[in-house]
Amino acid sequence: MIERKKPEADLTKYYTVFLQLGLILTLAIFIVAVKVDITSLAPDEYVLDEQEIVEMEEIIQTRQIETPPPPPRPPVPVEVPNDEIIDDVDIDISADWDLDDRLDMPPPQQEEEEPEEDFFVVVEEMPELIGGLASIQQNIRYPEMARRAGIEGRVYVQFIVNEQGEVEDPRVIRGIGGGADEEALRAVREAKFRPGMQRGRPVRVQYSLPVVFRLQN
Repeated sequence: MIERKKPEADLTKYYTVFLQLGLILTLAIFIVAVKVDITSLAPDEYVLDEQEIVEMEEIIQTRQIETPPPPPRPPVPVEVPNDEIIDDVDIDISADWDLDDRLDMPPPQQEEEEPEEDFFVVVEEMPELIGGLASIQQNIRYPEMARRAGIEGRVYVQFIVNEQGEVEDPRVIRGIGGGADEEALRAVREAKFRPGMQRGRPVRVQYSLPVVFRLQN
């Protein structure tokens, strides 16, 4: 036997009501969810202590300028009584003074004139040694001091050849020592020249020549 349902137990007739209530409840929950601010709170901000900045100051080396001490103060003058009586001196300016008179001036100082050279250095025809240098070299006697010391070289002699072809005022302008200089002067004094000529007449001419000293092995 089939038992029939009671009309109070039939839930189908309330299906539409429950569906609408569910939709309304769902819509309300959605609206509330949208309205509520669900954003998370901002994290706490941590403030870091500000690091102390150390400033380095540049130290400028100063140089102390030494100032010289002030000069000593001059002594204070002290008045000293002077008992000496100065006689008044009368200057006579009424004397006659002729402006046209010549004043006695000291004589001008005369400059010493240098003696003029009485010889030539270059002439038209220079002096010529009679016999050549060989005549002087043959007349040389080698000094013993120079021989022992092994001194060799050239002695340069300067002199004046006068109008007669004779040697005047010979002197050594470069020597080697050891007695060779004196021997060269002796040999040159004995030399003979043909005098130098200027405009057809003999003149005094400055001349120089070497005297050779060489040891024989």
